[in-house]
Amino acid sequence: MATSPFRRLLIANRGEIAVRVIRTCEKLGIETVAAVSEADRDSLAARLASRAVCIGPAAARDSYLKPEALVAAAMGTGCEAIHPGYGFLSERPAFSRLCREAKIRFIGPSPEAIEAMGDKISAVRLATETGV
Repeated sequence: MATSPFRRLLIANRGEIAVRVIRTCEKLGIETVAAVSEADRDSLAARLASRAVCIGPAAARDSYLKPEALVAAAMGTGCEAIHPGYGFLSERPAFSRLCREAKIRFIGPSPEAIEAMGDKISAVRLATETGV
């Protein structure tokens, strides 16, 4: 088994994707912190994770879509990395950038890559220029 560049990971998502990330991390020996809303405190992800931390009320706009709350949760629980899952903030360059500024590894593309590939015209242009 390869050695991970971090020992503790915050999962900034819920449901099936959070469970999949937790199970994979277990196999790799990585501690997991499930970021959960008040409604998800008793979820399967919260129970399977090494630890769960509440990031806000049930509504996603008040919890899973609050980048500052997620980064604060990661810092407060000693996480060196954040896995955004999919949806929510995974495609937002500002979240990737905020993680970088906080010195927390973002498990996903750089903010620059998200910006370049998020716009289909720019993505096609970049792919053409690089011969992809």
